[in-house]
Order: sequence, then C-alpha cells, then structure tokens
Amino acid sequence: MERIPILKIGDVLLASIQVDLQDRDVLALQEDLAEKITATGAHGVILDISAVDIVDSFIGRMFATIASTSRLFDAHTVVVGMRPAVAITLVELGLTLGEVRTALDLEKGLAILAELGERAPR
Repeated sequence: MERIPILKIGDVLLASIQVDLQDRDVLALQEDLAEKITATGAHGVILDISAVDIVDSFIGRMFATIASTSRLFDAHTVVVGMRPAVAITLVELGLTLGEVRTALDLEKGLAILAELGERAPR
C-alpha cells in the first residue's frame, strides 16, 4: 500500500490524493494526518481531491471524519478540487461533508484557511 504524501506549507498540511482511493488508503490518511497535526501543530488541512474520479459512501464519510478529527486537534479542513461528478455522487448518496469547507482550487483553499486563522481568538 502506497501512503498519500502529506506536505507542510507554513502551518497547513496538504494531502494531494493522486490515486484511486481504497478504503484502507483513506483510513491510513486519517491516521497519518492526525499524527502530522500533532507533530507539527498545523492549524489547517487541505485535502486536494482533484485527481479523484470516483467516491463511494465510505470514502465520502471518511472525508467528513478526517475533518472532525482535525478539529479535535485545532485544525480546520478544506477539501479542494472536487470534480462535478464527485459532487453529484455525494449528493446522490445523500452524503454531506458536515462542517467541511470546500474550495475550487488550492489557492482558494489556502485563502479560506488564512481567513479562518485571522478570525480565531489568540
């Protein structure tokens, strides 16, 4: 199993998913992100899913679970690059991403996290 790389950009972690996701990949990503947030003190997580063609109900729920886990470690999550077919599939499955924010691309995702960081009490 190949792990999804997680890059640190300032106080943001970027996980760019470039492979078709299997259940075990998403579970490993959740664990890896929790460890990286704890180790780095990151305040933001971006999940770039621009290369993801297909999602099922488990993977859709795991995106929301990853965001919830990140919030427990004081990090906001933004999902970027969602393709229209993926969005339609999530709606057809009746899934919501909870409090997960979305953005069209990485630049807009970083802007959302920067804005959230400015609003956070210090």
